[in-house]
Amino acid sequence: MTHANAPLTPVGRLRLARCVVEEGWPLRRAAERFQVSPTTAARWASRYRESGEVGMADRSSRPHHSPGRLPTRRERRIVKVRLARRWGPARIAHLLGLNPSTVHRVLRRFGLARLAHLDRATAAPVRRYEHAAPGDLVHVDIKKLGNIPDGGGHKVHGRQAGGRNSSAHRDPARPRRVHGRPNLGYAYLHNAVDDHSRLAYTEILPDETKHTAVAFWHRAQAFFQAAGVAVKRVLTDNGSCYRSNLWRDTLAQAGITHKRTRAYRPQTNGKVERYNRTLLDEWAYAQAYRSETERRETLPRWLHTYNHHRGHTALKGQPPASRVPNLTGQYI
Repeated sequence: MTHANAPLTPVGRLRLARCVVEEGWPLRRAAERFQVSPTTAARWASRYRESGEVGMADRSSRPHHSPGRLPTRRERRIVKVRLARRWGPARIAHLLGLNPSTVHRVLRRFGLARLAHLDRATAAPVRRYEHAAPGDLVHVDIKKLGNIPDGGGHKVHGRQAGGRNSSAHRDPARPRRVHGRPNLGYAYLHNAVDDHSRLAYTEILPDETKHTAVAFWHRAQAFFQAAGVAVKRVLTDNGSCYRSNLWRDTLAQAGITHKRTRAYRPQTNGKVERYNRTLLDEWAYAQAYRSETERRETLPRWLHTYNHHRGHTALKGQPPASRVPNLTGQYI
């Protein structure tokens, strides 16, 4: 790459080379004319003879061979230790008698520099996938969330005052206390996320029974259909409601294939699991709510922002709406 004080640009090199090759100038005369050394003039003239005008561009300074690079066998040992033991560069370097920076460079070259890039259970590199079109696969999951007592919990008032509000909470459908603690109950977030577009649909429901899950799916499917998304497959975990005959028959009647994750492998349903985390960080715990009602009232607005305005890193900064053909219903 040419620098600020370089006497020759690619255009100047071309002129110098043509003077020597085509017009027959002596190297010393051409070098004096363009204020460079005869060696430099000879180099550009030689490149012009070999490659023509294309040869005047800068070349990479990377060597053709790297004698200092580790042999392939040693690189494989580094990768093997990383995958088998999940050690960092320093420990691997001590075991193999290498410099930690050398080990780090090898791990970066193989895409293993961060433990987050490895599956926790198997230590294998994480395989990411994305279906080609909206509706090819919809991830469904349930997230259990503790209710907020009236007046606010400990996040607003601290442990002591928040505990008093929790103890004063009234709900005739549940006993006051369970195992000595106030029984505030739970909200169950039923979530459905499209694999291709990340379009999401969420409802807060009182339980996770099969009847509640099926009723949620009917409404979720209607939401996707209104957006022009025809659902073909649904992926869930192995929760009891998703193993029920009612859930199976509901999807079968709609012509939808049901897939379940392997036991103890939530990574397979990772898109909705990551959505659950976003939901907690940006809505459920984003501010200090003073009641469960106040928190629930903000969910529709947040969900609209997520689908229509919030940039998604997996979509190159675009919201899910950018990948859905009819989210606003203008083509119905």
